[in-house]
Amino acid sequence: MSSNSEWYKNLKKSKLTPPGWVFGIVWPILYASILAYYIVMILDKRCINFCLPLIIFTIQMIFNLTWSYVFFLRQLPLQALIMNIIMIVLTSVTVYLTLIEGTSYYVIILPYLAWISFASYLNGYIVYYN
Repeated sequence: MSSNSEWYKNLKKSKLTPPGWVFGIVWPILYASILAYYIVMILDKRCINFCLPLIIFTIQMIFNLTWSYVFFLRQLPLQALIMNIIMIVLTSVTVYLTLIEGTSYYVIILPYLAWISFASYLNGYIVYYN
């Protein structure tokens, strides 16, 4: 395995790949929205004792938190893409379940869903062209 920065730098990437500094701005905002989603869901009376949307979203977050390790450190873009697709599916299920519970809290994580969908495209581009 080559160094992480060299490996990533040498990959063929989409022209839509944002500069690195964009990730440093976007991710803190997204993590703040994720935290806000957790807080409003935990405080909602419908979520006491058992809350399926939070369980599914937490499983999704495990994939989120391990994605960088798989992609950058292990240099396994295909496996990372599969993880990203699982994240999209689980987040979509979370949005749906939150919606059918009669709350509008799902809107808090829609930007996150949009971002991981875009990230899936970027990851897929790397898998396909490298």
